[in-house]
Amino acid sequence: MHGVTPTPSAPTAAGGNEVLQALSTQPGGPALLELGSEREDLALVGGAVRDLLLGRSPRELDVVVAGDAPALADELASLLGASTTAHERFGTAVVEWEQGRIDVAAQRAETYEAPGALPHVRPGSAVEDLHRRDFTVNAIAVTLGGSRRGELTSAEHALEDLCAGRLRVLHEQSFSDDPTRLLRLARYRARLGFEVEQRTAQLAAQALAAGALATISRARVGAELRLALGEADAAGALEALSELGVLQAIASSPGGEPRLALDTAIARSALALLPSDGRPDLLLMASLLLALMKDRSADPELVMFELLDGLEFSAGERERIMRSALVAPALGNEMAEAAKPSELHDALFAHTLEAVALGAALSGEGPDGVSGEASDWFQRLRHVRLAITGDDLLAAGIPSGPELGSRLDAALARKLDGELDDGREAELNAALEARV
Repeated sequence: MHGVTPTPSAPTAAGGNEVLQALSTQPGGPALLELGSEREDLALVGGAVRDLLLGRSPRELDVVVAGDAPALADELASLLGASTTAHERFGTAVVEWEQGRIDVAAQRAETYEAPGALPHVRPGSAVEDLHRRDFTVNAIAVTLGGSRRGELTSAEHALEDLCAGRLRVLHEQSFSDDPTRLLRLARYRARLGFEVEQRTAQLAAQALAAGALATISRARVGAELRLALGEADAAGALEALSELGVLQAIASSPGGEPRLALDTAIARSALALLPSDGRPDLLLMASLLLALMKDRSADPELVMFELLDGLEFSAGERERIMRSALVAPALGNEMAEAAKPSELHDALFAHTLEAVALGAALSGEGPDGVSGEASDWFQRLRHVRLAITGDDLLAAGIPSGPELGSRLDAALARKLDGELDDGREAELNAALEARV
């Protein structure tokens, strides 16, 4: 284990009891408190304690137990009517149900045989369990029951860092041991609005300069990147990744140029346009890849594929990201040139929602921008449909074949442009009158 094991702070009963009171209002909290009422070896720990002390609702609950974590998870699942998944290698289990999730882990210590290697895990004390965590504000625990009920313990600096809104690693080798903490640093900075402690910032810069991210698999990097893309303020998380230099270190060209680059204004503008059935995470990933379109030394489509494949985006996600990034730069001009709603439909109907939003954002604000056209497409035009089908044209004597589609397209264009009265009859007449 690197560094000096931190001494837990003096137990703080008041803060711990406040946490337990808040825990009772969280999904799964009452069951946890019931199960732990007579146990002194069960504690709420990590981000859940941090968030409850900050008056926030945790995304999930994390608990540690001195004994058998999977057995405890099974007991908890029976109280909640939930399912469990055990991970024997790390002595952990997950309890999941419709309303929430609880992660259960045995108290453990971790050592790293090499930079970036997965940790070697052994049973550990409560102090060692706090020390293995990423940042001081996540190294806080509250005992759930027994004579120590409500007792709050923490790593050195944890409570003062929490009060000050500060992110600090627990030891000097933290980022080299586990370089995914570099991405987590950015996520927490954006999510919590905390500042990075000066020495921690120096250690992060040193780890990046030493190529720390190259010591872990691309799959692990991709998993952390997807977590950043899934944040409530995902653009803020990416901005933090960029400012810390992490984004640039994830992928670079042979010449050292970053292959992922963030333009925050464009990203936020595109997000503001994207409708609720779009994928903000895929839009943001596409926006990061726009820098590749300027690199004339490589095939951008091939580089995008290799990058996304290495980061283990699914095939469907990879295709949607690439389709968006590759066409977005040209879509702004196509939207600007569309003189009628039907021409706007022709320009956009085959493209992803993310591509349209990104293309509109790239066109800029003001009179030359096309955000209005994109909004009209998203809110109204893309939902316009004909009441008639090819069967109606067949019944009217139009022969089967490509002509059916051409006539339907002509009728739809007139409907989009407001040239038809409402109703099936007007649509059918328009289709039959079309010159094809």
